[in-house]
Amino acid sequence: MNIQSGTYYWPTTLPDAQAYPSIQEDTECDVAIIGGGSSAAQCAYYLAERGLKTVVLEKGRIGAGSTSTNTAIIQYSGEKMFTSLANTFGEKYIAEHLTLLKQAIDDIEEASRRVELDCEFRRRDTLYSASCPEDVDRLRNEYEFIKRHGGEVDFWTKEKIEAHYPFSREAAIYSYGDGELNPYRFTHALFQYAAERGVKVYEHSEMNGHHYDGDLQRMMISTKNGYNVQARHVIFAAGYENMDIRKEKQASFVSTYTVTTQPVTDFSTWHERTLLWETARPYIYIRTTADNRVIIGGLDENTMYPDDRDSKLIHKTSMLLEEFNRRFPAIPVESAYSCAAFYGGMVDGLPIIGKYEEFPNCYFLLAYGDNGAVYSQLLSKIIIQEIAEGHSPDMERYLQDRPLIK
Repeated sequence: MNIQSGTYYWPTTLPDAQAYPSIQEDTECDVAIIGGGSSAAQCAYYLAERGLKTVVLEKGRIGAGSTSTNTAIIQYSGEKMFTSLANTFGEKYIAEHLTLLKQAIDDIEEASRRVELDCEFRRRDTLYSASCPEDVDRLRNEYEFIKRHGGEVDFWTKEKIEAHYPFSREAAIYSYGDGELNPYRFTHALFQYAAERGVKVYEHSEMNGHHYDGDLQRMMISTKNGYNVQARHVIFAAGYENMDIRKEKQASFVSTYTVTTQPVTDFSTWHERTLLWETARPYIYIRTTADNRVIIGGLDENTMYPDDRDSKLIHKTSMLLEEFNRRFPAIPVESAYSCAAFYGGMVDGLPIIGKYEEFPNCYFLLAYGDNGAVYSQLLSKIIIQEIAEGHSPDMERYLQDRPLIK
């Protein structure tokens, strides 16, 4: 799958990233992880303390796929409102989902503190604004749901927004305690942490075959460089490229665009450097970085053709910069990096752990959606709990055939 193109900021923040060898022998393991991005790293992190022999197979370099384009806005709210999700799954179901997402953010923060490399995790507040007057009522309902279920949020009026920002909106949810992250450094930090605790990480070791041996009760994986891995369990954590291994009918894709600016010298008109997004579809989202750049993303296009996606990049870059200037006219910005990429979500609005009959003892980690890093932390924790302990009480909630309300 041709998932992205353009120029990427995150890899420049770790130019001396640790390299790993390619696999050079046949091996047996308890768990094989297919993929070398952030979701694979989060799985490896949780397995590092479990005493299970673990092998990671990455077809190229660690963090070189969607991790390099991930804007890593760390929030529990997502594109589909909790009130909408509650209509599908029930309020109790989604209230528990909200609680798990908040815990996943805490888990990301804890992981960032435990590793040696600075992952540039920072707690940030979020302004989620109504893009038009018609969105105010449903935004207020969303605020009341989050507040009712333990979220630390305020409902801001037009007057309060105008008092804190150089732009105006009819209303907004102001959320406390969200965050931002450098996903590339986070991924490398987690793999380094896991490797130091015995997890075998292999780059340039692409899987090119797999089958289940019923007699051995093992998944048999072959690699392009001629070696075989026998695994009791396999976690397919290859991001969007999981779709090349096994399609999931609930997954849907669009094309999205991102600009990372040159460093900015003055953020005085940007209240608390909050994370910014909105109810419009397609929407704009904005954050800052540890070295004072601005990341502006969005303006999604409903196309799955790489050539069509990429042909719009120059125009979308200009549009994203214009959108930022409308909001912050006193902050001059200039593009330093811009990229186009596929962006996946789930039709029903929740991420998925795929467990399929034709893949015994396997898990497909499908953390698709606008909170991919948070979803990955949550799903990887559940998967590793089931592998290591035999059961996770939260597994059923995220399976591909999870129950809907009647």
